[in-house]
Amino acid sequence: MKKINSVLNEVLQKIKPDKEEIDFLQKELDKFLIYFKNKSRQMKIDAEIFVGGSFAKSTMMKKGNYDIDLFVRFDKKYSEKELSVLTKKILGNMARMEEIHGSRDYFRIKIGEKFYFEVVPVVKVNNPKEARNITDLSYSHVKYINKKIRNKKVLDEILLAKAFCHGTGTYGAESYINGFSGYSLELLIYKYKTFLKFIEAMAKVKEKLVIDVEKYYRKDRVMIDMNSSKLNSPVILVDPTYKQRNALAALSKETFVKFQEECNKFLKNPSEEFFEVKKIDLAKIKEKATKEKNDFILVQASTKKQEGDIAGSKLFKFYRHAEDEIKKFFEIKEKGFNYNSKQAARFYFVARPKKEIILEGPFVEDKANVKKFKAEHKNTFIKKKKIYSKLKMDFDLKKFLDKWKTKNKNRIAQMYIDKIEIISN
Repeated sequence: MKKINSVLNEVLQKIKPDKEEIDFLQKELDKFLIYFKNKSRQMKIDAEIFVGGSFAKSTMMKKGNYDIDLFVRFDKKYSEKELSVLTKKILGNMARMEEIHGSRDYFRIKIGEKFYFEVVPVVKVNNPKEARNITDLSYSHVKYINKKIRNKKVLDEILLAKAFCHGTGTYGAESYINGFSGYSLELLIYKYKTFLKFIEAMAKVKEKLVIDVEKYYRKDRVMIDMNSSKLNSPVILVDPTYKQRNALAALSKETFVKFQEECNKFLKNPSEEFFEVKKIDLAKIKEKATKEKNDFILVQASTKKQEGDIAGSKLFKFYRHAEDEIKKFFEIKEKGFNYNSKQAARFYFVARPKKEIILEGPFVEDKANVKKFKAEHKNTFIKKKKIYSKLKMDFDLKKFLDKWKTKNKNRIAQMYIDKIEIISN
């Protein structure tokens, strides 16, 4: 415990933003809010702006770039199409502003070397059921956390949880991460009180865990009363601001297992390294693969889709598709995916060819396709009225991927991948 406390105290000193950074953000924020309020009033647009995200909840962690979420709450009388148009109208021709396209367009404004405002249009709702978009619930999230968590010690524990998830690659609800959102971590620390109790509890989870901090449901009713599409995650976290919502719906089994492994490692051997984003040592991975006589390949894929969650999700989907294809012929020993937050991602595989592959063909009565199958494959045999072929593995991972990407050119284009480059093998 002494060692753990020492590590956590050291980490806290490193992950808290500098006072100068907070002061700069607050000063710029005050100016911007006055500008926005005056402009919307002059234009007679029925909207109010509020600060959201970690800055509003005092749970912001020190990092390379700071994004402050600002939500423009529009009256329900405005149509969905008007929200982004009116937000842009209020902002005018603001310098260093970028429009980000998504389910609802929003705006990113650079206000300093590493400081940004993200201005997001939302609908002002009194009942969460009236929300048209998940961002419409942001106001109630900020309100709930600020009401429930006022203790500075608990806020520090939230910072530790966020830093740990960042360091272990399990932070973010985006589809290419499928991890913990900032809001879900705030709720989890509110329940468990400390970072340590939180990771101890998570490390012990073996079957689906249900957490209902406001006790909306009877224990035996959650899995029945909640929307079944929201119950696939290994941890069900009932959103206290909207009981039909699982705040951890994005958390995948794969990411959670990875998180549990990191929790156990930290508890056995606490270190500050768990809170630091690690660079993958590809040279070391390749060297190990060569020593163990496995194939190694590093691939870069790019898309023309908009950077952020859209591009990231397309690239991650392609990576998983490539993995499934490789698995048919190779035993994957190690793999990794890294999205660069723009329009490209790199991923690697360490794999060993399977000794023999049995390829399944058509039913023997389908004579035309049987003929095609025999033309493409040797060593065929019949089993249970179907034709099969035994394939000896005489190609490595690079040859396989080269052939696969040529053969599946159209399929790859349909997945919005415009370029694949093998940069190391």
